[in-house]
Amino acid sequence: MPAPSGYVAGVGRGATGFTTRSDIGPARDSTDIPMEAALAAPAPKKARDDDDEEAEDLNDANYDEEFGYSGSLFAKDPYDKDDEEADAIYHAVDMRQDEKRKDYRERKYREAVEKYRQERPKIQQQFSDLKRQLAEVTEDEWAAIPEVGDARNKSKRNPRAERFTPVPDSVLSMGMQYGQMNSVLDRNIQSGLTTPYSGFQSTLGGMTSTLGGMASGILTPGWKTGIQTGTSTDLDLRKIGQARNRIMDIRLNQVSDSVAGQTVVDPKGYLTDLQSMIPKYGGDINDIKKARQLFKSIRETNPKHPPAWIASAKLEEVVGKIQAARNLIMEGCDKNPKSEDLWLEAIQLHPPDVAKSIVATAVQHLPNSVRIWMKAADIETDKKAKRKVLRKALENIPHSVRLWKAAVDLEEPEDARQLLTRAVECCSSSTELWLALAKLETYDNARKVLNKARENIPTDRLIWIAAARLEESRGESNMVDKLIDRALLSLKANKVEINRKHWLEDAIDAERASCRLTAQAIIKHVMGVGVEEEDRKHTWMEDAEWFVSEKAYECARSIYAFTLNTFPKKKGIWTCAAFFEKDHGTVEGYEQLLEKATENCPQAEKLWLMYAKSKWIHGNVEAVREILSRAFQHNPNSEGIWMAAVKLESENNEYQRARKLLQKARNLAPSPRIWMKSARLEWCLNELEKAKGLLREGIEKYRDYEKLYMMMGQILTQERNYEEARKVYNEGVRRCPNSIPLWLLIVRFEESQNRSTKARSDLDVARIKNPKNERLWLEAIRIELRAEQRELAESLLARALQECEHSGILWSEAIFLEQRHGRKTKSVDALKRCEHDPHVLLAVAKMLWAERKTKVAREWFQKTVKVNPDFGDAWAYFYKFEMIHGNEEERAEVKKRCIQAEPRHGELWQEISKDVKNWRLQIEEILELLTARLEIPK
Repeated sequence: MPAPSGYVAGVGRGATGFTTRSDIGPARDSTDIPMEAALAAPAPKKARDDDDEEAEDLNDANYDEEFGYSGSLFAKDPYDKDDEEADAIYHAVDMRQDEKRKDYRERKYREAVEKYRQERPKIQQQFSDLKRQLAEVTEDEWAAIPEVGDARNKSKRNPRAERFTPVPDSVLSMGMQYGQMNSVLDRNIQSGLTTPYSGFQSTLGGMTSTLGGMASGILTPGWKTGIQTGTSTDLDLRKIGQARNRIMDIRLNQVSDSVAGQTVVDPKGYLTDLQSMIPKYGGDINDIKKARQLFKSIRETNPKHPPAWIASAKLEEVVGKIQAARNLIMEGCDKNPKSEDLWLEAIQLHPPDVAKSIVATAVQHLPNSVRIWMKAADIETDKKAKRKVLRKALENIPHSVRLWKAAVDLEEPEDARQLLTRAVECCSSSTELWLALAKLETYDNARKVLNKARENIPTDRLIWIAAARLEESRGESNMVDKLIDRALLSLKANKVEINRKHWLEDAIDAERASCRLTAQAIIKHVMGVGVEEEDRKHTWMEDAEWFVSEKAYECARSIYAFTLNTFPKKKGIWTCAAFFEKDHGTVEGYEQLLEKATENCPQAEKLWLMYAKSKWIHGNVEAVREILSRAFQHNPNSEGIWMAAVKLESENNEYQRARKLLQKARNLAPSPRIWMKSARLEWCLNELEKAKGLLREGIEKYRDYEKLYMMMGQILTQERNYEEARKVYNEGVRRCPNSIPLWLLIVRFEESQNRSTKARSDLDVARIKNPKNERLWLEAIRIELRAEQRELAESLLARALQECEHSGILWSEAIFLEQRHGRKTKSVDALKRCEHDPHVLLAVAKMLWAERKTKVAREWFQKTVKVNPDFGDAWAYFYKFEMIHGNEEERAEVKKRCIQAEPRHGELWQEISKDVKNWRLQIEEILELLTARLEIPK
């Protein structure tokens, strides 16, 4: 029912109504009807609803002599299809007549509206001319318009909270003593007569009297009496404290036991008790009341519904009313004595002494409930009592595997064997009991037990696997493979699905139990189950990786062996297997595998090189030569094998043999790398003329190989032939404009010649030809730092980070360009953009080292070398850190890991490793040399 016009809710109880623009609409007259409403076509008559039982108005007031009643006399009659058709026809006629008069009506309405708007324009139209003038207002005029001020006074504009000032104790004391008579002994005058008259003072005992607040009067020695009229005195706070302690003592005595004469309150634990009274439930109390009413309704409606009783007890337990919860749960047990959950909840809510009696009652009602019997055993603290309860339970429920297992766990091995013998008779379908019994029996009896178990449970694979492990432990290795084969045949005959994943997990368990042959037999017979032929290689390699992640190395080795037998010509599988043996196997196994790999894949250059390197590391030079000679037979034009042979001879001081090999390689398998290695050998042997000759020949043949230009420029610089070196560098960057190392060499060369401007110019050209290159930006920043232009360097760094936002090497530089107090914030920004970049991780580790946070710094060093083991700079800083803050064992561990990783990259690392003076140094020697050069971060 719509509200009457002008109705305001709550006006009868004093509410005040208000009207907004949304209530009254736009500023128009009430007669101002929108044009759309006037032009709208008449709506069709709505079909009358049969349920509309509105009474007709047949009063005399509604009757007209000419037209009759204004309403319809047939409103109550049924509205059928004929009526609907007639209404549709009349409506169509009305619409047709309306269309004929539509143009005239609209024109007339427009004229009326225009005339009305001219006579009574809207507010918007009245100010339209003024609004148009706003377009001519300048910015200065607009800014000069004053702000609208607040017409309210200052107190209303800036309301302040009411302040309350605490009353001093002196005021309270004065109020208490106002108008009271006080008499005190005067300490100054204990004898004599004191009068206000000058010249009179006697030592005779007497009284002192005066009127409070007056300067004259008769003073009687000994006593001071008077009327206090508002003078303030000091309040004795010590007495207030004593009174407060006395009140606390009275309150404690009130709660004491007056009968026994002993207090029931521990004064020391009083606050602890108060703390324990804090309610545990922090929710709304109304929610608890509603929940209580709901659960009460459920209990009363259906008292035989155990979950209602359990939920009610849980609610009371949550809010801290344990006794109410216990009463509810016991009432539920009385009404539902056959509910196992109710009894268990009741046992849980009560203390152990009461719980035992509840368990006894529960067992009477539910003698076959395994959970109640287990709960009864758990309540007992004595081992003998537990045994007694469990044996009593087994008398009632002899087929419960759970009870048998619990009973066996409490027995000694001999008694456990006897119990298990009885258990497998009662529970012959339990695999766990059969296997447990087999473990306690001798070899012969265990075989009998397992055979009987297979007869009772022919569909369980674990019995067959246990039998295979038993035979392996006995040394019957030939029986292991047969048992696994028979197991698969038997399980398939009994319609058991072979789950490949479960069998592989059993293989891991067998390996962990030192049953290597069983694991290998399982893998051998299960590998091909459920695997499509085209997916075998991919699936088996994934299985091998999974076994490695589970540290089941024998299983992984078996998979590689099985895969290689199936795909003997796949060099990728041989490579993966070789790396596995290198990481998790022995040297002999690694070399045997590589021997087989080179026999099956003689064209695999990588396998030959791995085999030769393994022999070379262990000092067998003759074996390396023999391997490489065999490799030449199968790969006569292999650049890698030629390089390995040259390195072998040069490392063993056989320089003439190395030169002959390189000469032969240049003739048979020419390549820019061969020419570069030939020139480098001569350079290392200080044969600079031969080196330059080889480089010139190489440049003529391979004009776009940047390393030839780099070596040529470095040799000329070493000879102090700077002009020729500059020409070579310029020719190199012209031929190889995208070679970043070549650009860096020419920039550093120009800087070394005190031509910093030319170096900066070359860097600008390099950045134009190689945009978004982090190393070029880094070199530009360092040039400015070396020139002590720190502000310019910081500006360049900001531009570099905008162009190379995810550059770790730039962020690491930015961290140490900051002051010490800002490095932490900068490192956080760097880690957000380059979370796993080794340069950023190393910079963070160095920052923590500089802050003397050695423990955290060591963790970050570990993280850095784990993310990128090939990053030599990280290993050098890590080793330097351990040299200062670590012990001998930690230093040896870092060195060992570095040698195993064989790092090749890193800005500082390559400065030493690529220096021709250090061409004979090993990884360990480079690490020591670089560590000695490093400075401690500051």
